[in-house]
Amino acid sequence: MPAYLCAGTALAALLACPAMAQNSGPVPVGPGPEAGASQEGDILVTGQRQAYRGLVPMADIPQAITLLTEARLEDAQITRLADALDLSSSVARQNNFGGLWESFAIRGLVGDENNPSGYLVNGFNAGRGFAGPRDVSGIERIEILKGPNAALFGRGEPGGSINLVTKRPTATLAGKFEGTYGSFDFRRIEGDANVPATDFAAFRLVGFYEAADSFRDTIKSERYGVFPSVLLRFGPRTSLTYELEATRQEIPLDRGVFALGDNLKVIPQSRFLGEPGLGPNVATALGHQFQLQHDFSNDWSLLVGVGLRDTELKGTSADAELAVARQRLFVDGRTLTREVRYRDYDGDHKVYRAELSGRFEGPLGLHRVIVGADRDAFDQGLFVAGYRAPLLSTSPTAQQGFEIDILNPVYGRFSTPALSPINNRTIEQRSWGTYLQDQIRISDRVEVRVGARYDEFSQTITNRINSTVARQSESRISPQAGIVWKLSEPINLYAAYGEGFRPNTGASVSGDTFDPETSRSIELGAKLSAGGMTATASLFELRKANILTSDIANPGFSIAVGKVRSRGAELELSGRLPGAIDVLLSYTYLDAEVISGTRNVNGVAISPGDRLLNVPKHTLSAQASRAFPVAGCELKLGGAVLHVSSRLGEVGTTFELPAYTTVRLFGSYALTENIEASIVVSNLFDTTYFVNSYARLWVQPGAPRTALATLKLRL
Repeated sequence: MPAYLCAGTALAALLACPAMAQNSGPVPVGPGPEAGASQEGDILVTGQRQAYRGLVPMADIPQAITLLTEARLEDAQITRLADALDLSSSVARQNNFGGLWESFAIRGLVGDENNPSGYLVNGFNAGRGFAGPRDVSGIERIEILKGPNAALFGRGEPGGSINLVTKRPTATLAGKFEGTYGSFDFRRIEGDANVPATDFAAFRLVGFYEAADSFRDTIKSERYGVFPSVLLRFGPRTSLTYELEATRQEIPLDRGVFALGDNLKVIPQSRFLGEPGLGPNVATALGHQFQLQHDFSNDWSLLVGVGLRDTELKGTSADAELAVARQRLFVDGRTLTREVRYRDYDGDHKVYRAELSGRFEGPLGLHRVIVGADRDAFDQGLFVAGYRAPLLSTSPTAQQGFEIDILNPVYGRFSTPALSPINNRTIEQRSWGTYLQDQIRISDRVEVRVGARYDEFSQTITNRINSTVARQSESRISPQAGIVWKLSEPINLYAAYGEGFRPNTGASVSGDTFDPETSRSIELGAKLSAGGMTATASLFELRKANILTSDIANPGFSIAVGKVRSRGAELELSGRLPGAIDVLLSYTYLDAEVISGTRNVNGVAISPGDRLLNVPKHTLSAQASRAFPVAGCELKLGGAVLHVSSRLGEVGTTFELPAYTTVRLFGSYALTENIEASIVVSNLFDTTYFVNSYARLWVQPGAPRTALATLKLRL
C-alpha cells in the first residue's frame, strides 16, 4: 500500500483511539422549522449545515434539483459516479479520457473536453485535477442542482452543478462490511464504520478495494481508497468536521473502438488496439477538508472551510492517430497507425470559503439571506512527450507508423519509439469571489429570490519548452433572480434567470489563452409534493459564448467554438407509489446546437446548426423497486431502464453514435437481521452500445451483460 494511504489509515486509527463511552453523540443540527425539514425529499444535515443552501426548503427553491440517495445507489450496486449520474436524464456522458476521469454535460453543456468535469464536494469546488473516476463509497447522496446557479457557486456550468455530500460521523454506532464478486473477475470489498466516541467527538471510516478484468482484451484495473472523518463539538453551537480523501487507481488508458465511415462493427467491441506492455496509468489523490460551523442562534449560522487536494496522473498509451494524412487505416481499411504518448499531470488545489446564512423579518416579509466569499488557487503541471508517425506521403514503414493489424493484432511487435516533448506547461490560476442571495417571502403565496456574485480571475501559463509566458485576468458580476408562486398547497410554480462567468482553463496548440465563457439561462417550472411523491417539470433555455472543444488535429489542446444554445424540457418523478413501489423517473428532451461557429486548424468547419458532441435529444431513465416479506425476512426486487438517443460522435462531421436502451435488474434478500445477499444484472439483453466518443477513431463501447453478487454484513 502506498505511503500516503498508510498515513491516512494511521491517522484514522489515531483519531479513533479515545475511550468509547456511552453517549448521545453529536447533536443533529437541522435547517430548522422554517426550512420545512419534514417535507418529502428535503435535505437534512446532521452535525453541520449544507453550504449554499440557507434556510429554504427544496419546494421553495426556484430551480430543479435531483437527489440520488445512498439507498438508491446501494439497490443497484452502483460504485462509480458516472453510473450514478445515469439515473438523471439531465446528465449526458462525455469523453472520459479513455476511462481516466469524469466528464459529463448537464442540460447539454460541458466545460473544456480536455479536462475533467468539475463538481462540488460538500459545497467546495473539489472536482478539479486528475484523481481518476470518483468512487461513491464515501458519498451519502448526490445532488444535481440544475438551472442558474452561478450567482452562488461560481465556475459552474449554466446547465447545473453536481454536489457530492460525503458520509460524515453521526450519533449512531453502526458498521457495514460487504464483498462483491462478478463478471470478468470483478472483486470488491467495502467497509463503513461509524463510532460516536464521546460527547466531544465522533469518528467515521469508509474504505474500499477493487480489482477487475474487463470485457476489453488485456485490460485490468485496480482501485482503492480510504475516507476517514472526524466531528468535534465545542459546545452546543460550535462544531468542526475534518475529512480525508486518499485514493489510488491503476487503469490503462483505453481509447476504445473505431468507425470506418459510419461503420462501428469493423472489429469486436472487446478488441484493444493499444499496447498492454506500456502498463496502466496511475491516478492518485490526497485531499483534506476542514469545516467549522458556529450557530449564533436558531436563525443565524456561520460556515468557514478549507479544502486542500493534490492529484497526479502518470502513464503511457498507444492511441489511434487521428490525422487523416498520417492514418493508414483510411487507405487500406486494416492497418491502424498509432501515436505514443507519455503523460505526467499534477494538480494542487486550495479552496477557502466562508458563508453566513440566516433569516429575519423585514419590511417586505421574511428574508432568508446567504452572504459568502471564497478563494480558489489551482496550480497545474502538464508534461506530455510523444511520438507521431510521419505523413503517409513519405511512405513510412510499419515500424515508423507503430502499426497494428486491426483484424489480427500482435502486441509488442515493435519497441516503443523515442518520445519528444509535446507539451510542458504550468498553469497557475487564482480567483476569488463574493456572493449575496436573499429569498423574500412576500406573502403566503409568493417568494422572490435576488442575488449576485462578483468574481476576479487571473491565470498565468508558462510554456517550459519555449520559455514563453501568457497572462490573463478577468472580472465579472453574475446576477440571478427567481420567483416562486404557491398555486395550491401541493403545487409551486417558479421562474428563474441567471448569468454566469467561467474562466476557460484550456490552451491552444500555439499557447494562446481563451476568453472566459459567459452564459445566460432561464428556467420555468412546476413542483408537486403530495402523498409521498415529488415531481418537477421544467422548461429551459441556456446560451453560452466562448466555449471550447477538442482540437482533433492536436489531441490534448482546445479550440474556441463560438456560441451555443441548449433548450429543452424535463420531467422528474420521485418517491413511493401506491403499493409501496419506490420509483425514480427522469426524462429530458434537448435541442443543443452551435449558433455561431468557427473553423479549426485542421480545416473542419463548425457551423451554426451543428449539434453538440455526445449530447442526445432524448434521454429516459427509470428505476423502480419494491420490498416483499418472505419467510419473515425482506426480499427487495427492482429494475431500471436507460434510453439514450443518437448523438454526434465527431465535431464538424455527421458521424453519429447510435441510440441504445439498456435494462438492469437487481434484488436483495435479508438472510438474517444483519446479513443481506444481493445480485444485479446490468445490460440484461446484452445490447451493443457506445457511451461516448472523442472522434470516430476513439469511441468508448458499453459493457456487455454483466452480473455482480454481494454479501453484506451490518453491525
